[in-house]
Amino acid sequence: MATSFKDQVYFFARQIPKGKVATYGQLAKLAGKPKASRAVGVFMKTNPYVPNVPCHRVVGFDGSLTGYSGAGGIKTKKKMLIAEGVQFNGQNVDLSSSAWKPS
Repeated sequence: MATSFKDQVYFFARQIPKGKVATYGQLAKLAGKPKASRAVGVFMKTNPYVPNVPCHRVVGFDGSLTGYSGAGGIKTKKKMLIAEGVQFNGQNVDLSSSAWKPS
């Protein structure tokens, strides 16, 4: 497993399958720092491992699309998630059906 917090976040983000999403807080907790969800957001914004680390599959705690630094911003993020089969409830991801549950 990865050694630094940042490396661990990227490790877990890489595991999110198509059709599922994780929250920033979920990745922070999995990587050992449950209160560091903002840091996870920064890591996703500056992700050097695209497309191997699918940062577009990381959303806010309530399923909101809080950001995407790729071309087209949040609109592109939503299109990508829909194309992968992620379910939405209005503007937010429906976490009851699309939340990733790591094994």
